[in-house]
Amino acid sequence: MQSLSNWLFGLSGPLVYAVVGLLIFAEDALFVGFVLPGETALLIAGTIASANRGVNLAVLIVVVVVAAILGDAAGYWLGRHFGPRLLRTGSAVRHRQTIERARRFIHERGAAAVFFGRFFTLFRALVPTLCGIARMPYGRFSAFNIAGGTLWGVGYCLLGYALGSAYRRVENVVGTVATVLIGLFVVGTLALWLIARRRNRPDDSDSD
Repeated sequence: MQSLSNWLFGLSGPLVYAVVGLLIFAEDALFVGFVLPGETALLIAGTIASANRGVNLAVLIVVVVVAAILGDAAGYWLGRHFGPRLLRTGSAVRHRQTIERARRFIHERGAAAVFFGRFFTLFRALVPTLCGIARMPYGRFSAFNIAGGTLWGVGYCLLGYALGSAYRRVENVVGTVATVLIGLFVVGTLALWLIARRRNRPDDSDSD
């Protein structure tokens, strides 16, 4: 996470939008084995937006929500057209148990699994494709996809923004407190030195 954070902070605003958007899209569209740090990237991008480093929060939210919705849609159509082949890939075989858990999740939740799966990393990468394989009606899938993608994207962007703002406020408070403490230390040390000097000074009356 630290390397990703440093890398994103070093990018310009347009590149941050592009990288975060591609991460979100790829995480949702590329099926098993391509679980990318979408939520981590969102939190970092929200923090960058709060630091006024060329990233606008409103633009970031739009990019993220669109990428999330389109990524799920791409996963759905990949599953619908290439489902059997995808399930025979080495990555799918290695994640067979996870795929079965996702299938049970869809069976229990129905189309609502598209919405709730958005908030679980592994399911986020699996549910859209499995819904396509199951040939869930696209209209029903799309409604839950839009709702989940919007809430998830807005929520995590705002959370990252709030975390960045809170960190800077704490940093400012700590910096102010440290400055005050250093000032008090310097003043106290100077006062003690003056008192000690006055006590050690020869009394004028003793010199007569």
